[in-house]
Amino acid sequence: MMKPFIRNDQFNFIKAQTKVLINGHVNANDPGVMKALKAVTLEKVLSLVPAPSEEEHDLLSSIVFIKDKQDAEVYLAKLKPFVIPFREVSDKTLQKLFPKVKKLKLPDLENVDLREVTYLGWNDIGQERKYLVTEDNGKLIGMRGTFKNHSQKGVCTICNSIREIGMFITESKAAANGTYRNRGNYICQDSQACNRSLQSEEKLHAFIQHLQNR
Repeated sequence: MMKPFIRNDQFNFIKAQTKVLINGHVNANDPGVMKALKAVTLEKVLSLVPAPSEEEHDLLSSIVFIKDKQDAEVYLAKLKPFVIPFREVSDKTLQKLFPKVKKLKLPDLENVDLREVTYLGWNDIGQERKYLVTEDNGKLIGMRGTFKNHSQKGVCTICNSIREIGMFITESKAAANGTYRNRGNYICQDSQACNRSLQSEEKLHAFIQHLQNR
């Protein structure tokens, strides 16, 4: 039985590629152009999984048969069960990640689809804070920072999409002299929407490393 083999960000990337194919069928009048577009799309999708099994290869490759929105929905519905979910975490686990926060506002985990999560993020609006939880080399890490809603649209540092953003700032200890300095950038206000837009986990890792002054 085939096990989950793609990440949430990879699923989002594939979803974006289905839209490319749909637009191609609408706008490309030359069969040769459409054939080339299918080949490029297939190459991009297969490159996400370096050594797919025969079943995985066949499932991913069926993207080339997509012609319209309905085809895409059927394809993505077949693919989603094979998205690797974010590891299950409990309220107690989250509290351990933020031991200095006495009254930690916890996210509503019951309403989170872990297959749509590359990182956990939630806001404490009253305290103007935001919390991020992700994995680093197989270990859960938590980042807490101030977060001010700027009521404006801009490019999110994590998902690289244009959305409602805010400035996330946290203190980071400088390795050289032990002093602390503020580090941060603009990220999505809505972390669930951000996760659905994220097409490369590399951008998330780069942001976390920036916050940690690595």
